[in-house]
Amino acid sequence: MILEGIVTTLNANGSANIAPMGPRVDESFDRLLLRPYQTSTTYANLKRTGEGVFHVTDDVLLLAQAAIDRLDPLPEVRPAAAVVGVILVDACRWYAFRIRSIDDGHARTEIVADVVDRGGERDFFGFNRAKHAVVEAAILATRIGLIPRAEIEAELTGLAVLVEKTGGPREHEAFELLASYVRTVRQDANNE
Repeated sequence: MILEGIVTTLNANGSANIAPMGPRVDESFDRLLLRPYQTSTTYANLKRTGEGVFHVTDDVLLLAQAAIDRLDPLPEVRPAAAVVGVILVDACRWYAFRIRSIDDGHARTEIVADVVDRGGERDFFGFNRAKHAVVEAAILATRIGLIPRAEIEAELTGLAVLVEKTGGPREHEAFELLASYVRTVRQDANNE
């Protein structure tokens, strides 16, 4: 199964890189299959360091901000013990990992990683249709240029209804951030 979450890695200067990612996992969470794009900072960091931390969170505003690189300020982190990396202090669960293998022979690199430590920071809030809608909107926002714009806009229109009906303030803020980003990218493309 693919589980959407956030991966933290360390940049060459020691700062934290925080990026959404949906690795393939099983119920044991002993191993992750990460599939970053080779152009991503996460990919470069994993190739260089060989380790990172995967986080499960219900904070969809953080996921939305990370998806479109609008993390300002950066969320609070603390050092990981088992890997050279950082843990998001507001994550529900986290899984520190080390890379076992990297296969660059695909359009998206396949990285197999072993979980070497795990923990929890807080309880998971619960399921909510608006949270799921924001996750889908974040994925759509990262696919501009890969998916036809009309399809992205149609999907966002449908997802907006779910956020409006079932979302709280953070879901509304996250969705508007993503919708604004999609509109801005569209306008920038039209001005070129």
